[in-house]
Amino acid sequence: MGTAVVVGAQTGYQLAWVALLVAPLLVVVQSIALHVSTTTRDDLQSLASRRYGRRIGVPLLVSVVVVNVVTIAADLQAGAAGMGVLTGMYARWIVAPLGLAALGLLVWGRYDEIVGVLRFALLGFLAFGVAAVAARPHWVEVLRASLVPIMSLHRQVLAGALAIVGTTLTSYVYVWETIQRGVEEPIDTAPGDGRRARAEGVLLGAIFTALVFWFMLVASGATLGVHHEMVGSPQDAARTIRPLAGSLSADLFAIGLVVAAVVALPVMMATTAYVVGAEFGWRRGLSERVGNARGFYGTMGVAIAFAVALSLGHVSVLGMLVAASIVGGLGTPIGMAVLVALARDGKVMGDRSISGRLAAAGWVVTILVGFLGLVYVVAAAAGWF
Repeated sequence: MGTAVVVGAQTGYQLAWVALLVAPLLVVVQSIALHVSTTTRDDLQSLASRRYGRRIGVPLLVSVVVVNVVTIAADLQAGAAGMGVLTGMYARWIVAPLGLAALGLLVWGRYDEIVGVLRFALLGFLAFGVAAVAARPHWVEVLRASLVPIMSLHRQVLAGALAIVGTTLTSYVYVWETIQRGVEEPIDTAPGDGRRARAEGVLLGAIFTALVFWFMLVASGATLGVHHEMVGSPQDAARTIRPLAGSLSADLFAIGLVVAAVVALPVMMATTAYVVGAEFGWRRGLSERVGNARGFYGTMGVAIAFAVALSLGHVSVLGMLVAASIVGGLGTPIGMAVLVALARDGKVMGDRSISGRLAAAGWVVTILVGFLGLVYVVAAAAGWF
């Protein structure tokens, strides 16, 4: 989420259309993940390892774990930055306690309790909508930028577009979907209202995600962007917004960053433990007792320890967010390709494979994300960013 703040500060409203474009891309990927998990009642890592062996399972595992650890580190920094703005504390002092709090929630909470906490926390994202309105943007310009796609080759605009796509379509999103629907909440695979409701949930979730990014970008663009204030982190953004738009907008920004971290961290940590456990055949489950699933919970502890160490290194929040976007852009297509292949594999899906149209859409999204990730790396190596 912190990516949208920095992108809005650097490019104004220019990339509002990219934020909205995320919705249909997410719908495609999440729909495939939902169909695979509800049909097989299993998660992506387990299916890939069992069907294609370690030659596919290990690269998928590595891609998910690397993306997750880097993204966890970035979200720890962004969440700590938001709490620092609200409390006046030095953000680096908050990183480790925030990570431990997320780990504690997963260790001591049952799955249904964790989901309840996260659903309640989602209400905090409303802060971004209020912040966008409070920033008093030029709504005609906002609508024009949202509905009329215009792409510039300016390095900040190109980098911003790549960062938004790379951040939102990261691998943990669809891998968690297969875990949640296939393992933690297995449902009846027969057609009916249950499946239809979950499909509608995928659509609403994608729209919600895109709107949150859009509100963040608009709020940042209406304040930092129009005043040409260059910031290097979400914390800088919140502090700089205060004299431009008032304390309310700054505090709302900070609240939104904290909420984003609270929602994302447990999901990414759990996803990491699930894929590692699937590859090594460990007992897994957020409702399992620690003594019965030591490897599962130990993996979450190791992941958060690496992320805390990485986030406390001499890397700026902006640098960490950019790194997460690059790694996601490169690693995410691996998982997406495996997901689409499994969804069309008759030996896995039986006679319930996804349609050719949905598979084609899935391959288009996979190629798009892979291409953007490649462009990002090439441009960075050439010194454009």
